[in-house]
Amino acid sequence: MKNNRGFASDNNASVHPEIMQAIIDCNTGHAVGYGDDEFTRRARTKIRDEFGQDIEAFFVFNGTGANVVGLRNMTQSFHSIICAESAHIQEDECGAPEFFTGCKLIPVEAENGKITVDAIAPHIRGIDFEHHSQPRIVSITQATEFGTLYTVDEIREISDFVHHKGLLLHMDGARIANAAVALGVPMRAITRDAGVDVLTFGGTKNGAMYGECILFFKPGLTESFKYYRKQSMQLASKMRYISVQFEALLTNDLWKRNAGHSNAMAQLLAKRAGQIPGIRISRPVQANGVFAIIPEKIIKQLQEKFFFYIWDETISEVRWMTSWDTTEEDIIQFTDLIANLLK
Repeated sequence: MKNNRGFASDNNASVHPEIMQAIIDCNTGHAVGYGDDEFTRRARTKIRDEFGQDIEAFFVFNGTGANVVGLRNMTQSFHSIICAESAHIQEDECGAPEFFTGCKLIPVEAENGKITVDAIAPHIRGIDFEHHSQPRIVSITQATEFGTLYTVDEIREISDFVHHKGLLLHMDGARIANAAVALGVPMRAITRDAGVDVLTFGGTKNGAMYGECILFFKPGLTESFKYYRKQSMQLASKMRYISVQFEALLTNDLWKRNAGHSNAMAQLLAKRAGQIPGIRISRPVQANGVFAIIPEKIIKQLQEKFFFYIWDETISEVRWMTSWDTTEEDIIQFTDLIANLLK
């Protein structure tokens, strides 16, 4: 029987008990709908304590919705959005950013998921020329789809360049907690303080049941946001059930504890798997993702016991994701199975 405690995605993990308890605790009596409730106000206070008192925070249902409505709020249909070729908005959102924004996505080459100023620069052209889409946003992912990290200085270099060119910087932070813990800095240091204008603050991959939050750091960007959120079907009527999850994450450093455990499990997995002859760790392990090239002949047998995804079939590269609830026993069983299959 397939072990449901696999390494396919941190989306597959259960809800952290502290978050589940917060949902239960708020599930009493009536609360004003659409975010005008005490639970959502408390969550926003927690978020402002973490990121800054003058920010704007808006809760939505999911990561794709957060990215889409955040980008839509800052663009018009003749704009373009520059991103890594591996970015979630490019590869894994079924064309939703282009469909809902009308914008052209411009994917650029990115080593291990990280784009640079040199990669961005050639695509900032045709300014004020009506035959070209107009560059408006650069979008980066932290941690990247390859589990790699932008340092504070790297983000600052990109933001300085983007702002100098009159563009905005968006960050897909589905795993922002993992990145901050791995870098040993507050989440604010790699977002607002580094020049990010808008952040998708992820909760689902870090122990929440569902829900993300869009944070705007640049003044003047949210005038029309409430309308775009409604049009994009991301306005929750019973918003308290989303917002209390973020309050819980930001209480007693739960976000940090969850992400730190997940990252530590990825390091353990990489260490144990990397010691097995025939296994090669193919990407830097910096957050909670492990990429490895393994013999094709064992993939199906492994997936029958511990499900995971093949990343690149042409080179037999797979992706293993750890979660807040991954255990050392999970990793020992998994790596022992790999070793036994390769005997």
